[in-house]
Amino acid sequence: MNRKHITSGTPWEAMAGYSRAVRVGDAIYVSGTTASDASGAVQHPGDAAAQTRYILRKIEVALAEAGATLADVVRTRIYVRHIADWEAVARVHGDIFGTIRPANTLIRAEMIDPAMLVEIEAEARLR
Repeated sequence: MNRKHITSGTPWEAMAGYSRAVRVGDAIYVSGTTASDASGAVQHPGDAAAQTRYILRKIEVALAEAGATLADVVRTRIYVRHIADWEAVARVHGDIFGTIRPANTLIRAEMIDPAMLVEIEAEARLR
């Protein structure tokens, strides 16, 4: 089965030996994604909702490169630094996935960089 690697060019991908996303057959797995740009700079510091929106757009780009859309997402996992941000993050997720309604888990977790308030993973299946 063919395996396609998608990269976003962040410095951590090469250093840690992972891909932004991997497509194998009709399955696409998107790695934990933060609100960092290609240089590694965190975007929207202090704003978990804005980071969530940035992350989901970044995931959307990776999915498109793999031949999928957000409508193909079947599972998301959200990690938040501060549990108090859960509702703001969940509302953005709901704005984007409201009609798609993938399976979802939200967990409080410590991120690598204190400015990173949210990290999201996604899995998609092509129809």
